[in-house]
Amino acid sequence: MSIQVDKDSVIYVVVPANVSTGGPELLHQLVFHLRVDLKINAYMYYIPNNCPNPIHDAYKKYGNPYVRELDDTKKNVLIVPELYQAILTLGKFKNLQKVIWWLSVDNFYTSFLHQKFFERLSLRIINRIKKGIGLELSDLNELVLKKYKNYDLKQNIYIKQAILHLVQSEYARQHLITKGIENIKYLSDYLNENFLEIETDISKSKKNIVAYNPRKGYKYTKKIIDAGRKIGIKFVPIKNMTRNEVIRLLQRAKVYIDFGNHQGKDRIPREAAILKCCVITGLRGSAKYKEDVNVPFDYEFEGKKENISKVIKKIQQIFNNYEINIEEFQEYVNQIKEEKNKFLKDLFSIFTV
Repeated sequence: MSIQVDKDSVIYVVVPANVSTGGPELLHQLVFHLRVDLKINAYMYYIPNNCPNPIHDAYKKYGNPYVRELDDTKKNVLIVPELYQAILTLGKFKNLQKVIWWLSVDNFYTSFLHQKFFERLSLRIINRIKKGIGLELSDLNELVLKKYKNYDLKQNIYIKQAILHLVQSEYARQHLITKGIENIKYLSDYLNENFLEIETDISKSKKNIVAYNPRKGYKYTKKIIDAGRKIGIKFVPIKNMTRNEVIRLLQRAKVYIDFGNHQGKDRIPREAAILKCCVITGLRGSAKYKEDVNVPFDYEFEGKKENISKVIKKIQQIFNNYEINIEEFQEYVNQIKEEKNKFLKDLFSIFTV
C-alpha cells in the first residue's frame, strides 16, 4: 500500500521535543528527505507541543520547520513513532491519514507500561524502582515483552486507526505479522554519509581491544569480560565519550560485542563494522535477522553460560587472524553503504506524489 499525496498535502511527523537519540534523528531525517527529495510539504510536530525550544541543537542542521497546530483534513498525513506517548497523538485527530513508524518493538511495550502504570511517577523514580529490584534496562524489556506477548495490537484503539505501518527492521516486520497487523511497508534508516567516508588504516590503528556498550546486555557481557580479563583480554566500554571518542575507540578495536536486546536495527554494530571491527552479537531481537544485523553466523552466540568460553575463543581467534576475519564482514559493510539509496527508494514507493 502507498499513500497518495498531492501538492496541497502536508505530512506531519511527531517527535519528542528537545531529545537527542537515534529515533528522533531518524524522524528529522524523514522530514528532511520528504521536503528535499520528494518536494512534499512536511513539518515536525514536537510533543509536548508547548515546549518553548523543541529543536535539539543536534538536529538544527536539517533546517526542518515545525508547527504547533495540525490541519486535520483527509489530504494530510500524520506519522508517529512507536513510543506510546506519540501513538496517543493519533487519538487527537479525526481526518488525517495516520501512519505508525515502528523504529523499535520493545520501546512500544516499555513505553506502554510506563504510560499505564507509572503515569504519575517521574522518570527518576522509575529508574530508582528498576535499580532497587536489580534490573537493568534489557532485563525490564524482557519482562515487559513476556508480559505483553499475547497483547492484541489490532484492538488497541489508537493503533487500529493507522492505515499503514512502517518498519525500521525485519524484527519489527515479523513481530507485526505475528500480531496480525497488515499494510506493512519497510522504511529503515542509514548511517550519515560523512561517517561512511571515515578512513580506518588497519595496519596502523588496530589493537587487541574489545569495545562494548555497557548499556546493552551488560549482565551477560560482564560474564564475558570477567572470563576474558583472566587471560589478559582488554575490554573498553563505550561510556562517557564524545562522538569523536567513540569513533576513535572503534577504529582502534578489533572487536565489538553486543549482547543487548537489539530493539531495532541498531546503529553501533553498523558503525563498528564500517570502522573495521569484527562484530560479535547475541541472538535477541533484530540480531536474529540477517536483514538487520548481517554478521557471519559464526560470530553470533546465544546468551547462554556454555557459550561464554566460545565467545572468548572467537575473540582470541580474531586477535590472531584479524586481517582474514575482517574480510568476512565485507557483505555487511556493502549492505550498510547501500542503506541510504534503499531508504530513498522505499520513501518514493510509500508516498505517491
